[in-house]
Amino acid sequence: MTDAAAPNQQYLNGYQAWLRNEKQYSGLTATNYARDLKHLFELAGDMPLANLKIHHIRRFIAQLHSKGLGGRSLARMLSAWRGFFTYLMRDHGLTDNPCVGLRAPKSPKTLPQALSPDEATRMVDLPADTPEAIRDKAMFELFYSSGLRLAELVGLELEAMRADLNAGEVRVTGKGSKTRIVPLGTFAIAALQAWLAVRAQLANANETALFVGQRGSRIAPRVVQLRMKQWGIKQGITSNVHPHLLRHSFATHVLQSSGDLRAVQEMLGHASISTTQVYTHLDFQYLSKIYDAAHPRAKKKSQEKT
Repeated sequence: MTDAAAPNQQYLNGYQAWLRNEKQYSGLTATNYARDLKHLFELAGDMPLANLKIHHIRRFIAQLHSKGLGGRSLARMLSAWRGFFTYLMRDHGLTDNPCVGLRAPKSPKTLPQALSPDEATRMVDLPADTPEAIRDKAMFELFYSSGLRLAELVGLELEAMRADLNAGEVRVTGKGSKTRIVPLGTFAIAALQAWLAVRAQLANANETALFVGQRGSRIAPRVVQLRMKQWGIKQGITSNVHPHLLRHSFATHVLQSSGDLRAVQEMLGHASISTTQVYTHLDFQYLSKIYDAAHPRAKKKSQEKT
């Protein structure tokens, strides 16, 4: 153990408590911040945090970038470090935040993938012939029907969902502990009712979670990811299927049908409309394909090239 390890761990424990209690961040967010800060501790080594300057942080970011970390990951990490030093200045007497004014290297912009409507339908149209398959169908329908994040789905409570079903909606707690209400589609309602009818076959007697795993307790995010990947292969989906892919598909297909960007923003729980606007690019790609296939002038141009 280095000389700096013990005080760093104390600082980290205090920071996580501050995030949860004062900032009202979720436990998952606090854990992710802790992971990012451990990179800082490793890079700093024996150097006390109070001695770190902007050139040290710039070098740390360059080292991580050279190991393959992309711009988005580095930006998130730098944000965590910046917030940590702000906490140390407030509660532990540090006089300088060495992360202020630094920006992570930019990554090339990539659009989120989305399944086609036919692929999305195949992904949720499962042969629900066992309690596990009935559960999986209900989870996948929720992802596609309501655009939930993985952590939001795993965190759903049984009694709350029973009440929400009657209203045809789902109440979820998203990033920053913000609650939003999202409509439930008829297929999702039917899938959830089927799951509730068999849930007791898998769940422990006192378990409060809506979705449970093999041991009868709240299902783990990794289990949801693995089950979705397995079903994607069985259903003949060539894309790498994961929960966020169904969330992206939900957003893309709702936007294509409605054109209502604000409604999609609210249903996804995005704090900023700029985050949701990425789906307008996906929508434009979709429209471009339709145009190329259907417009007489586009067809003629395509034929002339061949």
